[in-house]
Amino acid sequence: MDRSEVAGSEGLRLQVFLSRAGLGSRRKCEELILNGRVAVNGLKVERLGLRVDPSRDEVEVDGIAVEAAEDRRYLILNKPAGYICTTRDPRGRPTIKDLLPPDPRLFPVGRLDMNSRGLLLVTNDGHLANRIMHPRFGVDKTYVVKVSGSLEPSIIKRLREGVVLQEGVTSPAKVRHLGCWGCQQVLEIVIHQGWKRQVRRMCRAVGLEVHDLVRTRLGPLTLKGLPEGSFRELSPEEIKKLYESVGLK
Repeated sequence: MDRSEVAGSEGLRLQVFLSRAGLGSRRKCEELILNGRVAVNGLKVERLGLRVDPSRDEVEVDGIAVEAAEDRRYLILNKPAGYICTTRDPRGRPTIKDLLPPDPRLFPVGRLDMNSRGLLLVTNDGHLANRIMHPRFGVDKTYVVKVSGSLEPSIIKRLREGVVLQEGVTSPAKVRHLGCWGCQQVLEIVIHQGWKRQVRRMCRAVGLEVHDLVRTRLGPLTLKGLPEGSFRELSPEEIKKLYESVGLK
């Protein structure tokens, strides 16, 4: 840390804080500030020169809190059915917060609906979360889905090539028929979009009824060895691979 970055108790220059939190080079972070995308303690900042105290000031980029690098946390949760992906629910339904350690800064990256199960990344790293959720970065999300209905080759072809939903035509998907489970068919579907209940809606659009849906993989992350309803911290190697998957160091 050089002397130009700190002025006694005044703290770090804002662009330095943002850069150390993983939002890019200092030049890139200066552009974020000048473009009005950064707020400190609820007030938008549009000029350079402001300093922040990471232990006291609240910094947001595009409305998402930015944590100092040493405060960032990364958890993987194997979500059971019956829980919603919010930290609180006015209707009093079970939420993923009931399954996680008490930390108000943690939030889920993307969603799984109440009846769906599987892999959920939970973090306070807003910059990483934004990239994972943005389809431009092409992070694959893998689901194993049990369905009933006609599974002709033409149906799988439609799922692979894209089906029409309210938001538009879905991007091409990878679809494999894994076999049968009783009277149900089992599909593996890989997408990189994140539209609401997308896989369920894709299946419904081609006449398939979904009976069970499990997310088994998110980018380089898998559920291997993690029981349903449990969570664990990501390893440094997993965090590194996750950053690399969205073009970050």
